[in-house]
Amino acid sequence: MTTPGKLYLVPAPLDFGCSTQTPLTEVLPAGTLVVAARLQHWICENAKSARAYLKRVGELHPLAVPIQSLDLQELPREVHKKGDHGSTGFDARPLLAPALAGQDLGLLSEAGMPAVADPGSSVVRAAHELGITVVPLVGPVSLLLALAASGLSGQNFAFVGYLPQDAAERATRIRDLESLALKSGQTQLFIETPYRNAALQEALLKTLQHNTRLAVASGLTLATAQLRSNTVKNWKQQPLAPDKDTPAVYAIGR
Repeated sequence: MTTPGKLYLVPAPLDFGCSTQTPLTEVLPAGTLVVAARLQHWICENAKSARAYLKRVGELHPLAVPIQSLDLQELPREVHKKGDHGSTGFDARPLLAPALAGQDLGLLSEAGMPAVADPGSSVVRAAHELGITVVPLVGPVSLLLALAASGLSGQNFAFVGYLPQDAAERATRIRDLESLALKSGQTQLFIETPYRNAALQEALLKTLQHNTRLAVASGLTLATAQLRSNTVKNWKQQPLAPDKDTPAVYAIGR
């Protein structure tokens, strides 16, 4: 009987889509890079960006096979848009065929840790169901970096994804999250894409109470990183232009 391979969760740097890149050795330990270099089978969001990342890895540690020979399987588009836990009916088990055949397999997102604020949890769950060992590797996770640097509670927190795009619905959601944060002490974390950062920041400053603490982090681990944590009152007195080029992590609390 063939012993299954392992599923490695391989973090990627947070510079995806940025004009400048952070040296991999500054954000990823050697052990993670060595494992990434030896893997020949991958599940990823996008094959093109996965190859670009693995090319950078190969410049530090020789890849087991040439880039062109790597087996790269992309997650379906509906998994990106609706999430792994939506109503897509997506069955990730076929993607794990290499592991069932005894080959180690990597799971990769375009930035940060796969399956955390990114697709991949359905693959991880399927691996557990099939008896495949799951091994998370060390690397940057934007949510935890932002939380740690926010000064808000890191003992009790929740990640709530994206807020609604509709202005009225977004304002209602902000008030609900603020009420929960202030009553329970639970920090509320959420994210936004670059082109909507300005609208979200404006809505937060307009909707939140003056003494509520707001933290905004973008481009963490990059030379262009921005991070600010202060009361809404102080935000209004000393405005900071939102990052229009990089996804941002937001946190509110007390």
